[in-house]
Amino acid sequence: MLEVKNVNKGFFSKKVLSDLNMKIEKGHIYGLLGPNGSGKTTFMKSVVGLVKFEKGEILLGAEPISYKTNAKIAYMPTEPYFYEYMTVESLGKYYKTFYEDFDAEEYKKNLEFMELDMKLKTKTLSSGMAAKLKLAVTLARNSKLFMLDEPLNGIDLIARDRILDRILAKSSSDNAIIVSSHLVEELERISDRVMFLKDGKIVLEGDMDTLRQQTGKSISDIYRDIYGLGEIPNVGGEQI
Repeated sequence: MLEVKNVNKGFFSKKVLSDLNMKIEKGHIYGLLGPNGSGKTTFMKSVVGLVKFEKGEILLGAEPISYKTNAKIAYMPTEPYFYEYMTVESLGKYYKTFYEDFDAEEYKKNLEFMELDMKLKTKTLSSGMAAKLKLAVTLARNSKLFMLDEPLNGIDLIARDRILDRILAKSSSDNAIIVSSHLVEELERISDRVMFLKDGKIVLEGDMDTLRQQTGKSISDIYRDIYGLGEIPNVGGEQI
């Protein structure tokens, strides 16, 4: 589905992505884990062309990424991007204009599921409501690849469950979903594969159940080992 080959990106003197290699296969939800500054957002923005990487290659299928491949990718950024004059309803019409795979009926169902009113002005939304709206409009597309950057930011505990259920419902054998979050326990609930990003490269990846069995630890504890103690578990070839 997506292949990243030796991608490098720096900002001034800081190396953000360092020979990043990654393969994403359809039929899976990937949890992308790492603290602030590990390169998660830069990676996602590189895939959709919002950040120009300096070296390497990114392929969607066999096709190098470009404005053409963006038509097959649904990306939800962390930043707010709604125009202030928009209503929840007009945002859906805006998306329908730009994306052929946008499903207006599914958008309505997502809004009902997340308890958002069509007539609300986007500028009046709380941070939590805006986060739910971003997810509702992103998941209304029928894309091959979904990339959700910190979709649970600003979301209260009860609403998180509904959002995670919606992400799970969107997963199919014909698409792939990448979710980044600081809420490791929440990602552990919906993801079947996990990637740990550190200093701009994947240091550990694999099937979640396999990693738990091989280490005897939860994904949260593995996270603490990698980013707290600096110890990367040896799990029989999954370590990079």
